[in-house]
Amino acid sequence: MNNINFLFVTLFGIGKLKRIPGSYASLATTIFLFFLFHIFDLSPNLVLIGVIIIFLISLYAISIFIKNLDNKDPKEIVIDEFIGQSIPICLYEIAHEGTKDVSQILTFYFIMFILFRIFDIAKPYPVSYYDKKFKNSFGVIMDDVCAGLYVVAILVLYMVITT
Repeated sequence: MNNINFLFVTLFGIGKLKRIPGSYASLATTIFLFFLFHIFDLSPNLVLIGVIIIFLISLYAISIFIKNLDNKDPKEIVIDEFIGQSIPICLYEIAHEGTKDVSQILTFYFIMFILFRIFDIAKPYPVSYYDKKFKNSFGVIMDDVCAGLYVVAILVLYMVITT
């Protein structure tokens, strides 16, 4: 059971990469979601429900993983990057259902990836609040959820301005 939990919270070992495991996890998530939406043609609503389920499971799985650790947000935990990166992509897909130009999709996916990494690394408020205030699984996940919501806010603002 510990091995399954390890694979889950490290996103199948991506979190054990020596350098920038969070960025690799975000990139893997972006590519994975592209395949789900544009190769396998899954419903964005269905995928979003899956992300919510992963969020709920992560609260428990991360708490088990960090239980005996001094560092309550170790870099090998990257399931939170999966959740945070999934939010803007799923909401983008829900808002833009139907036929789209692949180059436009790839451009927006790239922008969402870059923006998420910027917000996750820079940790503007309230991202920093969750990162510093909650030294538990909730804090580990919520800073990435907030970073993902910042990406959504930026994209909504861009779409409002350009439409």
